[in-house]
Amino acid sequence: MIIFDRRIVSHFDFIQPLLILPIIILSHFLISEANQTLALKQYIYFGVGFLVFLFFFLIPIRKMLWLVPFAYWIGIILLLSVDIFGISKLGAKRWLEIPFTHFTIQPSEIMKPIFLLMLGYLIAKNPPSQDGYSLKEFIKLSFFILLPFVLILKEPDLGTALVMMMTGYAVLFVIGVNKKIWISIALTLCVSSPVIYENLHDYQKKRIIDFISKEPSYQVKQSIIAIGNGGISGKSKDEATQSHFKFLPIATSDFIFAYNSERFGFAGNLFVMILYLCLIMHLFSLSITLKKDYITRVMAIGIGVLIFVYSHVNIAMNIGLSPVVGIPLPFFSYGGSSFITFMCFFGILQNLLTFKFRDEYKTKG
Repeated sequence: MIIFDRRIVSHFDFIQPLLILPIIILSHFLISEANQTLALKQYIYFGVGFLVFLFFFLIPIRKMLWLVPFAYWIGIILLLSVDIFGISKLGAKRWLEIPFTHFTIQPSEIMKPIFLLMLGYLIAKNPPSQDGYSLKEFIKLSFFILLPFVLILKEPDLGTALVMMMTGYAVLFVIGVNKKIWISIALTLCVSSPVIYENLHDYQKKRIIDFISKEPSYQVKQSIIAIGNGGISGKSKDEATQSHFKFLPIATSDFIFAYNSERFGFAGNLFVMILYLCLIMHLFSLSITLKKDYITRVMAIGIGVLIFVYSHVNIAMNIGLSPVVGIPLPFFSYGGSSFITFMCFFGILQNLLTFKFRDEYKTKG
């Protein structure tokens, strides 16, 4: 059986779990201190995430690439159905309820891995020339990037929509697009930025105003106090007053970076940031070595960009250098949707890396 083939071990990328597991373990330790109930729920997310990883790691993805366009359009239908059948929470309609159950799904999370697979599928079918994609090819690829962006933005979920759009265009930037196109886009964005701002929702404008105002918001103030309180090496649980006395808002998810800083200080945060940096650099290095394997390159680049954007925005938000948005730290912030989505990402990537030899040897034969 192929599952016992020794080449699986030699092709499996062990660097990924070596960098991710310390982040997960530290996250669980912090959440256990803050809230035992959430810590117990985390075990459920760990179990589901591991099963999701195994599922995508073991299925023959390369043989099933022809299904990717169908999956993409199913994802688009789910995003469209949110507007009709969606459930509203905190003023945003982003969830669909599974019939006859009390469980809900978030189509925008389901769309993320499908979105990258679709980009990889399209690029593999039509690789760029030496000068990069022309305007016609760029517009075609942009359609598949902007369609989910518009639908997710309408929910409204500006954060997720922007992250997906940035990831899509970052992938195209690395894969190759004519330089004149990027210059034109940059000039267009500069000219149209006032119009874009005027069309934002009121709460989105408020976040920007809070960010550029002299006084940071209450959440950011408490976060900065917690970071300062941690010092170089951090405080004990009882001395971490911001977290212990619940002054720090959403300490287990949006502001877990500040919570980690209060407990383990600058050293603890430096440790986490180094892990993220090494993971991002490793993923980008994979894209360099993969050369013409476009589907795997797109997944590696896309996941690397996602982790970079998520970690950059979340950390900047914690220290007052970015507006407060609901973007989690991958594998670190509490939450099932984000954790399971990234386990899906890494399951797909490990599958494409580990079982690549099967396709190579079959082609040679």
